[in-house]
Amino acid sequence: MKITTDGLVIREQSLKEQDKVLTVLTSANGIIRAFIHGAKSIKSPKSTASGLLTYSDFEIYKSRDNYIIDDARAKEVFMPVRRDIEKLALGQYFCELLAVLAPEESQADDFLRLALNALYFLSKGDRPVSVIKSAFELKLMTMAGFMPDLTCCCECGCYEHENMIFIPESGKLLCGDCSGISKKKHIQTGISITHAMRHCVYSEMKKLFAFTLPDDALSVLEYASENYIAAQVPKNFKTLDFYKTLRI
Repeated sequence: MKITTDGLVIREQSLKEQDKVLTVLTSANGIIRAFIHGAKSIKSPKSTASGLLTYSDFEIYKSRDNYIIDDARAKEVFMPVRRDIEKLALGQYFCELLAVLAPEESQADDFLRLALNALYFLSKGDRPVSVIKSAFELKLMTMAGFMPDLTCCCECGCYEHENMIFIPESGKLLCGDCSGISKKKHIQTGISITHAMRHCVYSEMKKLFAFTLPDDALSVLEYASENYIAAQVPKNFKTLDFYKTLRI
């Protein structure tokens, strides 16, 4: 069976002299792992199309046990991301998250759109990197079935309080009046950061990266989103560790 689909290369692994195994987030079939022959030859159009963080059109043959990429043509290589070590590291972290959280062998249009939008804004450079990172993390967790409950205080139903707190383990909010009952790790998010988190979780995709916060509040937002992932997903993301070393 042949599949024609667009997709983003989120992992590449060398195999033999000229071949690779790619992990691709496709719109039609979600995450797939496929062999591609001759991709390491600089004369082959597959070479560019099979690179990490490259958005390409693929023609894929599916056998009973394997996927084999017959042809691949690059559509976007996100060159500004590749030229900036910090942005490249963040893009690699996005890929590692997607490899864990995106669906396998089922339609994944929204996951691919989220990834491409994040890489587009990283390339464009007109949004703070912290905004892109936190929005991507919280929206991806929401899409993958880990939506935090940020509608109101989980105890009294208060929508807004100057001392709102977020509990990563449960993904819930407590207002300042109820926060004393929590014995679990929590993060003080107040009003502005709580609003930003709600925006990341509940907004339409086209508005996802359209918010602003002061730098100190963005640091707390990043801390909250990272801790939420750590509480919900039992994996150490080495690409995140590397990204953090670049920001010290």
